[in-house]
Amino acid sequence: MTSRVPRFARIAALCTCVVSITACDVLTRVLPSAGPTRNQIFAGSVQNEGDAFVVEVNQRVTAATSLVPTLGFPPALLNAGVSNTDLIRPGDTLTLTIFENVTDGLLAGEGANAAQLTTLQVDTSGFIFIPYAGRIRAAGNTPDQLRELITRNLDEQTPDPQVIVSREAGDGATVVISGDVNGQGIFPIERPTRTLSGMLSAAGGTTNDAEITRVTLVRGGQTGTVWYEDIFRDPSVDISLRADDRIIVEGDTRRFTALGATGAQTVVDFDSQVISAIDAIASVGGLNPSLADPTGVFVLRNEPEELANLVLARNDLIGAQRMIYVLDLTAPTGMFEARDFVIRDGDTVYVTSAPITQFNTAISALTGTLTSVTGVTDAVNGN
Repeated sequence: MTSRVPRFARIAALCTCVVSITACDVLTRVLPSAGPTRNQIFAGSVQNEGDAFVVEVNQRVTAATSLVPTLGFPPALLNAGVSNTDLIRPGDTLTLTIFENVTDGLLAGEGANAAQLTTLQVDTSGFIFIPYAGRIRAAGNTPDQLRELITRNLDEQTPDPQVIVSREAGDGATVVISGDVNGQGIFPIERPTRTLSGMLSAAGGTTNDAEITRVTLVRGGQTGTVWYEDIFRDPSVDISLRADDRIIVEGDTRRFTALGATGAQTVVDFDSQVISAIDAIASVGGLNPSLADPTGVFVLRNEPEELANLVLARNDLIGAQRMIYVLDLTAPTGMFEARDFVIRDGDTVYVTSAPITQFNTAISALTGTLTSVTGVTDAVNGN
Protein backbone atom coordinates (compact mmCIF):
# COMPACT_ATOMS: atom_id res chain seq x y z
CA MET A 1 0.00 0.00 0.00
CA THR A 2 1.43 3.35 -1.03
CA SER A 3 1.69 6.00 1.68
CA ARG A 4 -0.40 9.08 1.05
CA VAL A 5 1.81 11.29 3.24
CA PRO A 6 3.54 13.75 0.97
CA ARG A 7 7.28 13.47 0.73
CA PHE A 8 7.82 17.03 1.95
CA ALA A 9 5.74 16.25 5.08
CA ARG A 10 8.00 13.31 5.95
CA ILE A 11 11.06 15.52 5.51
CA ALA A 12 9.48 18.20 7.67
CA ALA A 13 8.71 15.68 10.41
CA LEU A 14 12.27 14.34 10.30
CA CYS A 15 13.66 17.88 10.55
CA THR A 16 11.36 18.57 13.48
CA CYS A 17 12.66 15.49 15.30
CA VAL A 18 16.29 16.45 14.66
CA VAL A 19 15.67 20.00 15.81
CA SER A 20 13.82 18.77 18.91
CA ILE A 21 16.64 16.38 19.88
CA THR A 22 19.21 19.11 19.34
CA ALA A 23 17.13 21.52 21.36
CA CYS A 24 16.80 18.99 24.17
CA ASP A 25 20.55 18.52 24.26
CA VAL A 26 21.08 22.26 24.47
CA LEU A 27 18.36 22.69 27.07
CA THR A 28 19.77 19.99 29.37
CA ARG A 29 22.92 22.08 29.55
CA VAL A 30 21.30 25.42 30.30
CA LEU A 31 18.21 24.50 32.31
CA PRO A 32 18.43 24.66 36.15
CA SER A 33 19.47 21.41 37.87
CA ALA A 34 20.36 20.13 41.32
CA GLY A 35 24.02 19.68 40.34
CA PRO A 36 26.34 17.99 37.88
CA THR A 37 25.39 14.81 36.09
CA ARG A 38 27.22 11.55 36.47
CA ASN A 39 28.99 12.06 33.14
CA GLN A 40 29.98 15.61 34.07
CA ILE A 41 31.58 14.41 37.28
CA PHE A 42 33.57 11.75 35.44
CA ALA A 43 34.59 14.36 32.87
CA GLY A 44 36.16 16.43 35.64
CA SER A 45 38.39 13.65 36.93
CA VAL A 46 42.18 13.70 36.96
CA GLN A 47 42.06 10.99 34.35
CA ASN A 48 40.39 13.57 32.06
CA GLU A 49 42.75 16.37 33.10
CA GLY A 50 40.49 17.50 35.95
CA ASP A 51 41.47 18.15 39.57
CA ALA A 52 39.85 15.24 41.45
CA PHE A 53 40.40 11.49 41.46
CA VAL A 54 37.19 9.60 40.69
CA VAL A 55 37.31 6.15 42.28
CA GLU A 56 34.67 3.44 41.99
CA VAL A 57 34.10 1.85 45.38
CA ASN A 58 34.90 -1.83 45.74
CA GLN A 59 35.94 -4.08 48.60
CA ARG A 60 39.59 -2.95 48.46
CA VAL A 61 38.67 0.74 48.47
CA THR A 62 36.24 0.21 51.34
CA ALA A 63 38.94 -1.49 53.41
CA ALA A 64 41.50 1.23 52.66
CA THR A 65 39.20 4.14 53.50
CA SER A 66 38.07 2.55 56.76
CA LEU A 67 41.57 3.13 58.17
CA VAL A 68 40.66 6.27 60.10
CA PRO A 69 42.29 7.50 63.34
CA THR A 70 40.63 6.18 66.48
CA LEU A 71 40.17 8.02 69.75
CA GLY A 72 42.38 7.18 72.69
CA PHE A 73 44.75 8.33 75.41
CA PRO A 74 48.54 8.51 74.88
CA PRO A 75 50.71 6.03 76.82
CA ALA A 76 51.79 8.72 79.30
CA LEU A 77 48.18 8.99 80.50
CA LEU A 78 47.33 5.30 80.28
CA ASN A 79 50.37 4.22 82.30
CA ALA A 80 50.10 6.81 85.07
CA GLY A 81 48.85 4.31 87.64
CA VAL A 82 46.39 4.81 90.48
CA SER A 83 47.09 7.90 92.56
CA ASN A 84 47.39 7.76 96.35
CA THR A 85 44.40 9.73 97.51
CA ASP A 86 45.51 9.45 101.15
CA LEU A 87 48.48 11.78 100.67
CA ILE A 88 48.08 15.21 102.22
CA ARG A 89 48.59 18.07 99.80
CA PRO A 90 48.90 21.86 100.06
CA GLY A 91 45.43 23.32 100.45
CA ASP A 92 44.01 20.32 102.32
CA THR A 93 42.16 20.93 105.58
CA LEU A 94 43.07 18.87 108.65
CA THR A 95 41.38 18.24 111.98
CA LEU A 96 43.57 17.09 114.88
CA THR A 97 42.37 15.52 118.11
CA ILE A 98 45.13 15.35 120.74
CA PHE A 99 44.71 13.30 123.94
CA GLU A 100 47.07 13.98 126.83
CA ASN A 101 47.77 11.58 129.69
CA VAL A 102 47.25 14.28 132.34
CA THR A 103 44.25 16.11 133.74
CA ASP A 104 45.44 19.61 132.89
CA GLY A 105 47.39 19.26 129.69
CA LEU A 106 49.16 21.77 127.50
CA LEU A 107 46.43 21.91 124.85
CA ALA A 108 43.32 20.64 126.61
CA GLY A 109 41.13 22.96 128.66
CA GLU A 110 40.89 22.85 132.43
CA GLY A 111 39.54 19.54 133.62
CA ALA A 112 39.83 17.96 130.15
CA ASN A 113 42.41 15.63 128.70
CA ALA A 114 41.73 16.16 124.98
CA ALA A 115 41.98 19.11 122.62
CA GLN A 116 40.66 19.45 119.07
CA LEU A 117 42.30 21.66 116.45
CA THR A 118 39.96 22.15 113.53
CA THR A 119 40.27 23.63 110.04
CA LEU A 120 44.04 23.54 109.96
CA GLN A 121 44.84 24.32 106.33
CA VAL A 122 48.07 23.06 104.84
CA ASP A 123 49.91 26.11 103.49
CA THR A 124 51.36 26.43 100.00
CA SER A 125 54.71 25.17 101.27
CA GLY A 126 53.05 22.06 102.68
CA PHE A 127 53.35 22.91 106.42
CA ILE A 128 51.00 23.31 109.39
CA PHE A 129 51.67 24.85 112.79
CA ILE A 130 50.73 23.09 116.04
CA PRO A 131 51.25 24.71 119.44
CA TYR A 132 54.17 23.17 121.35
CA ALA A 133 54.95 20.91 118.39
CA GLY A 134 56.02 23.68 116.06
CA ARG A 135 55.92 23.87 112.28
CA ILE A 136 55.50 20.40 110.78
CA ARG A 137 55.56 19.34 107.16
CA ALA A 138 52.22 17.70 106.35
CA ALA A 139 52.23 17.59 102.53
CA GLY A 140 53.45 14.33 101.09
CA ASN A 141 52.53 12.34 104.19
CA THR A 142 49.50 10.19 104.86
CA PRO A 143 47.39 11.00 107.94
CA ASP A 144 49.07 8.09 109.78
CA GLN A 145 52.54 9.36 108.93
CA LEU A 146 51.61 12.88 110.06
CA ARG A 147 50.19 11.45 113.30
CA GLU A 148 53.55 9.85 114.07
CA LEU A 149 55.39 13.12 113.40
CA ILE A 150 53.10 15.12 115.68
CA THR A 151 53.28 12.46 118.41
CA ARG A 152 57.10 12.56 118.41
CA ASN A 153 57.16 16.37 118.56
CA LEU A 154 54.65 16.55 121.43
CA ASP A 155 56.16 13.67 123.38
CA GLU A 156 58.81 16.00 124.76
CA GLN A 157 56.13 18.44 126.00
CA THR A 158 53.40 16.18 127.42
CA PRO A 159 53.49 12.54 128.55
CA ASP A 160 52.32 9.87 126.16
CA PRO A 161 50.25 12.04 123.73
CA GLN A 162 47.75 10.29 121.45
CA VAL A 163 46.91 11.98 118.14
CA ILE A 164 44.09 11.44 115.64
CA VAL A 165 44.41 13.09 112.19
CA SER A 166 41.50 13.42 109.78
CA ARG A 167 41.75 15.02 106.38
CA GLU A 168 39.37 16.76 104.01
CA ALA A 169 40.53 17.24 100.44
CA GLY A 170 41.09 20.90 99.72
CA ASP A 171 42.04 22.94 96.69
CA GLY A 172 45.44 21.30 96.36
CA ALA A 173 44.23 18.05 94.72
CA THR A 174 41.40 19.01 92.43
CA VAL A 175 40.34 18.67 88.81
CA VAL A 176 38.25 20.97 86.64
CA ILE A 177 35.26 19.55 84.73
CA SER A 178 33.60 21.64 82.04
CA GLY A 179 31.36 21.17 79.03
CA ASP A 180 28.24 19.08 78.61
CA VAL A 181 27.86 17.71 82.14
CA ASN A 182 25.10 18.25 84.68
CA GLY A 183 27.48 19.81 87.19
CA GLN A 184 30.48 21.77 85.95
CA GLY A 185 33.02 22.87 88.51
CA ILE A 186 36.13 22.10 90.54
CA PHE A 187 36.11 18.70 92.23
CA PRO A 188 38.50 17.24 94.84
CA ILE A 189 40.25 13.97 94.10
CA GLU A 190 39.07 11.53 96.74
CA ARG A 191 39.00 7.78 96.91
CA PRO A 192 35.67 7.41 95.04
CA THR A 193 36.64 10.00 92.42
CA ARG A 194 40.26 9.15 91.74
CA THR A 195 39.42 7.67 88.32
CA LEU A 196 37.78 9.28 85.31
CA SER A 197 34.51 7.33 85.62
CA GLY A 198 34.12 8.25 89.28
CA MET A 199 34.78 11.93 88.66
CA LEU A 200 32.33 12.10 85.74
CA SER A 201 29.70 10.42 87.89
CA ALA A 202 30.33 12.95 90.66
CA ALA A 203 29.70 15.71 88.10
CA GLY A 204 26.29 14.23 87.29
CA GLY A 205 27.17 12.58 83.97
CA THR A 206 26.75 14.01 80.50
CA THR A 207 23.77 15.98 79.23
CA ASN A 208 24.25 14.59 75.71
CA ASP A 209 23.61 11.23 74.13
CA ALA A 210 26.35 9.16 75.76
CA GLU A 211 27.08 7.24 72.53
CA ILE A 212 28.27 10.36 70.66
CA THR A 213 29.85 12.27 73.55
CA ARG A 214 33.61 12.75 73.76
CA VAL A 215 35.74 13.24 76.85
CA THR A 216 39.06 15.07 76.57
CA LEU A 217 41.60 15.03 79.39
CA VAL A 218 44.40 17.62 79.53
CA ARG A 219 47.36 17.01 81.85
CA GLY A 220 50.30 19.34 81.39
CA GLY A 221 51.44 18.87 77.81
CA GLN A 222 49.52 15.61 77.33
CA THR A 223 46.03 15.46 75.79
CA GLY A 224 43.79 12.54 74.92
CA THR A 225 40.18 12.06 73.83
CA VAL A 226 37.94 9.00 74.19
CA TRP A 227 34.26 8.21 73.79
CA TYR A 228 32.25 8.74 76.96
CA GLU A 229 30.75 5.23 76.81
CA ASP A 230 34.18 3.58 76.51
CA ILE A 231 35.24 4.97 79.91
CA PHE A 232 32.54 2.89 81.58
CA ARG A 233 32.95 -0.15 79.32
CA ASP A 234 36.73 -0.44 79.02
CA PRO A 235 38.75 -0.37 82.27
CA SER A 236 41.93 0.43 80.33
CA VAL A 237 40.69 3.95 79.47
CA ASP A 238 39.21 4.63 82.91
CA ILE A 239 42.49 6.29 83.87
CA SER A 240 43.58 7.67 87.23
CA LEU A 241 43.39 11.40 87.78
CA ARG A 242 46.04 13.82 88.98
CA ALA A 243 45.84 17.23 90.59
CA ASP A 244 45.15 20.04 88.11
CA ASP A 245 43.75 17.70 85.42
CA ARG A 246 41.22 19.33 83.11
CA ILE A 247 38.29 17.31 81.79
CA ILE A 248 36.22 18.60 78.87
CA VAL A 249 32.98 16.82 77.94
CA GLU A 250 31.46 17.73 74.59
CA GLY A 251 29.06 16.36 72.01
CA ASP A 252 30.21 15.00 68.66
CA THR A 253 30.89 17.91 66.29
CA ARG A 254 31.25 15.79 63.15
CA ARG A 255 28.86 16.40 60.26
CA PHE A 256 28.38 15.71 56.57
CA THR A 257 26.46 17.45 53.78
CA ALA A 258 23.76 15.77 51.66
CA LEU A 259 22.98 17.24 48.23
CA GLY A 260 21.25 16.26 45.02
CA ALA A 261 18.38 13.85 44.46
CA THR A 262 17.87 12.85 48.08
CA GLY A 263 14.92 13.28 50.39
CA ALA A 264 16.52 16.44 51.83
CA GLN A 265 19.47 18.67 51.03
CA THR A 266 21.01 19.63 54.34
CA VAL A 267 23.94 19.47 56.74
CA VAL A 268 23.60 16.40 58.97
CA ASP A 269 25.17 15.88 62.41
CA PHE A 270 26.53 12.41 63.14
CA ASP A 271 24.12 10.46 65.33
CA SER A 272 26.43 7.50 65.98
CA GLN A 273 30.14 6.85 66.26
CA VAL A 274 30.29 5.26 62.79
CA ILE A 275 28.05 6.17 59.83
CA SER A 276 28.05 4.29 56.54
CA ALA A 277 27.01 5.63 53.14
CA ILE A 278 23.72 3.75 53.45
CA ASP A 279 23.14 5.30 56.88
CA ALA A 280 23.89 8.76 55.48
CA ILE A 281 21.40 8.37 52.63
CA ALA A 282 18.73 6.97 54.95
CA SER A 283 19.18 9.85 57.42
CA VAL A 284 18.01 12.36 54.79
CA GLY A 285 15.01 10.37 53.60
CA GLY A 286 16.73 8.06 51.12
CA LEU A 287 16.95 8.54 47.37
CA ASN A 288 14.25 10.59 45.71
CA PRO A 289 12.35 7.91 43.71
CA SER A 290 11.27 10.43 41.07
CA LEU A 291 14.67 11.97 40.47
CA ALA A 292 17.61 9.90 41.72
CA ASP A 293 20.07 7.92 39.64
CA PRO A 294 21.06 4.96 41.85
CA THR A 295 24.19 4.45 39.73
CA GLY A 296 25.40 7.95 40.62
CA VAL A 297 25.91 8.17 44.39
CA PHE A 298 29.09 10.15 45.06
CA VAL A 299 31.07 10.87 48.23
CA LEU A 300 33.42 13.85 47.95
CA ARG A 301 36.26 14.46 50.42
CA ASN A 302 39.83 15.67 50.78
CA GLU A 303 41.85 12.54 51.50
CA PRO A 304 45.15 12.80 53.41
CA GLU A 305 48.31 11.90 51.51
CA GLU A 306 48.79 8.49 53.12
CA LEU A 307 45.25 7.31 52.44
CA ALA A 308 45.17 8.76 48.93
CA ASN A 309 48.28 6.78 47.98
CA LEU A 310 46.82 3.66 49.59
CA VAL A 311 43.48 3.95 47.79
CA LEU A 312 45.07 4.63 44.39
CA ALA A 313 47.88 2.07 44.89
CA ARG A 314 50.50 4.80 44.34
CA ASN A 315 53.37 6.32 46.27
CA ASP A 316 54.01 9.57 44.42
CA LEU A 317 51.11 11.73 45.62
CA ILE A 318 52.08 14.62 47.88
CA GLY A 319 49.65 16.38 50.19
CA ALA A 320 45.90 16.01 50.56
CA GLN A 321 44.05 14.94 47.42
CA ARG A 322 40.52 15.61 46.20
CA MET A 323 38.74 12.28 45.95
CA ILE A 324 35.31 11.43 44.56
CA TYR A 325 34.09 7.95 45.48
CA VAL A 326 31.41 6.43 43.24
CA LEU A 327 28.78 4.03 44.55
CA ASP A 328 26.56 2.15 42.10
CA LEU A 329 23.64 0.83 44.12
CA THR A 330 22.39 -1.23 41.18
CA ALA A 331 25.57 -3.32 40.99
CA PRO A 332 25.38 -6.87 42.41
CA THR A 333 27.37 -5.83 45.51
CA GLY A 334 26.49 -2.15 45.38
CA MET A 335 24.31 -2.10 48.48
CA PHE A 336 26.92 -4.04 50.44
CA GLU A 337 29.67 -1.61 49.40
CA ALA A 338 27.50 1.33 50.45
CA ARG A 339 26.78 -0.37 53.77
CA ASP A 340 30.51 -0.86 54.45
CA PHE A 341 31.80 2.49 53.12
CA VAL A 342 32.45 4.79 56.09
CA ILE A 343 31.40 8.45 55.98
CA ARG A 344 33.82 10.86 57.62
CA ASP A 345 33.62 14.35 59.07
CA GLY A 346 33.25 16.99 56.35
CA ASP A 347 32.17 14.58 53.59
CA THR A 348 29.69 15.61 50.91
CA VAL A 349 27.21 12.94 49.81
CA TYR A 350 25.81 13.82 46.39
CA VAL A 351 23.22 11.87 44.38
CA THR A 352 22.84 12.69 40.69
CA SER A 353 19.54 12.93 38.89
CA ALA A 354 18.60 10.18 36.44
CA PRO A 355 19.19 11.08 32.76
CA ILE A 356 15.50 10.60 31.99
CA THR A 357 14.70 13.28 34.56
CA GLN A 358 16.84 15.80 32.75
CA PHE A 359 15.37 14.73 29.40
CA ASN A 360 11.83 15.13 30.73
CA THR A 361 12.70 18.57 32.04
CA ALA A 362 14.04 19.57 28.65
CA ILE A 363 10.99 18.15 26.85
CA SER A 364 8.67 19.99 29.22
CA ALA A 365 10.51 23.22 28.59
CA LEU A 366 10.52 22.63 24.82
CA THR A 367 6.85 21.65 24.54
CA GLY A 368 5.91 24.53 26.78
CA THR A 369 7.79 26.91 24.49
CA LEU A 370 6.19 25.40 21.37
CA THR A 371 2.74 25.68 22.94
CA SER A 372 3.39 29.34 23.69
CA VAL A 373 4.55 29.96 20.12
CA THR A 374 1.46 28.22 18.75
CA GLY A 375 -0.75 30.33 20.94
CA VAL A 376 0.89 33.52 19.71
CA THR A 377 0.61 32.41 16.08
CA ASP A 378 -3.07 31.60 16.49
CA ALA A 379 -3.66 34.98 18.08
CA VAL A 380 -1.94 36.75 15.20
CA ASN A 381 -3.91 34.76 12.65
CA GLY A 382 -7.12 35.52 14.49
CA ASN A 383 -7.87 31.86 15.28
